[in-house]
Amino acid sequence: MRRDKDEVIAEILNICTKGVSKTHIVYQANLNFGTVDPYLKILIKNNLIEIYTDKHIRYRTTERGINLMKSINQLQNNLSEPV
Repeated sequence: MRRDKDEVIAEILNICTKGVSKTHIVYQANLNFGTVDPYLKILIKNNLIEIYTDKHIRYRTTERGINLMKSINQLQNNLSEPV
């Protein structure tokens, strides 16, 4: 089953809550490097994730991103089909 854009965004935001590398995002979200870049760009542009460096470049979800992730998850739970 194919995921929609909102699901992928919520998943990336969730993965980045503790600060991770792009490789970690790619593997955890089951994406490839070509598809993850547009998502990261839009999330950074909208201040939903931030870039920081320790030894490597890392991505971390901002407070605004956490709020959006919670809203998306809540919406998906409310709209899920009954079993």
